[in-house]
Amino acid sequence: MKQLAVCLLAVSVATPVLAKGDAAAGEAKAKQVCAACHGPDGNTPTSPDFPKIGGQYYDYLLHTLKDYKTGARKNAIMAGQVQQLTAKDLEDLAAYFAKQPGTLYSKR
Repeated sequence: MKQLAVCLLAVSVATPVLAKGDAAAGEAKAKQVCAACHGPDGNTPTSPDFPKIGGQYYDYLLHTLKDYKTGARKNAIMAGQVQQLTAKDLEDLAAYFAKQPGTLYSKR
């Protein structure tokens, strides 16, 4: 029984959080709010100062956006960008960017 509990715990930790947001709504919001700095797909930043966010994990993106909104994560630009966004907007944006192909690593 103890082995089963350990296995279930390992699977739950390794399983990514399923996106709750609407990626289509997130795409529309991304074009309005995010594209100027991160690019339309999150992979084409206009400056090296802006990170590539396309292809990141949904739960990471959502947690980060929430932290910018609450001030737990400090960045004057991002704090200003997320203040007017709703919790649903944040979920939608995280779902959209998580579905984009990531370009942080090149294939060898």
